[in-house]
Amino acid sequence: MFDQIGLIFSTLVRGLPVTIAATLGGIALTVVLSFVAGLALLAPSRTVRFLSRVYVEGFRGTSEMVQLFWIYFVLPVLVGFELVPLFAGILVLGLNHGAYGAEIVRGAVQSVPKAQYEGAIALSLSPAQRMLRVILPQAVVEMLPSFNNLFIQLLKSTALLYFISAEELTERGQLLAPSLPIAQLVPIYVIELLFYLLLAVLITVGMRALERVGARRLGRRAPRRRSTPPVTAGGV
Repeated sequence: MFDQIGLIFSTLVRGLPVTIAATLGGIALTVVLSFVAGLALLAPSRTVRFLSRVYVEGFRGTSEMVQLFWIYFVLPVLVGFELVPLFAGILVLGLNHGAYGAEIVRGAVQSVPKAQYEGAIALSLSPAQRMLRVILPQAVVEMLPSFNNLFIQLLKSTALLYFISAEELTERGQLLAPSLPIAQLVPIYVIELLFYLLLAVLITVGMRALERVGARRLGRRAPRRRSTPPVTAGGV
């Protein structure tokens, strides 16, 4: 039995680097797209707001599985070259979760008290200076709890990469499944669950550390956890 668990563990561990790489790459792309699209939703230009809204609603309103199919299988036919599974996965994760993150950014920026805008204008700061020096430093602290939820959702969504054989954690577990009877599949899913739980805890620890740092720089306590509905990033 211990030999079997050892085999399962060693097989799943080989998929862990791909899961971590997909998570980190997806988070990086999510952050960039969240701020670009979120600030675009607040832009003075109606065209910019419209284009950003099309992106946000398009990716929030469709399944990640369908998006993965289009980007990994259809896009290469259109552009003439095949995408690496990990890169295709990161692209889908970033595009999908970036659409949700855009609303987090928009809401946090709009939650900054109007007096802060008025004070920045009184100091003769340009619109860019007002946003970078006054508004965003306060808004970012408010965004962090919601981004924490979003990043954990992104981590769990890396399991979708199994369908394009990206050799991540879930796909490595599925390689073992055909060789084992149903009664012996439990250890596979227990170990997978523990790996995902560990990564989720690490994300939470890191994000809460950022909350404390951001709140300290603003001279206040870290924002309290509010009972907000969980972020649901796409569906299969």
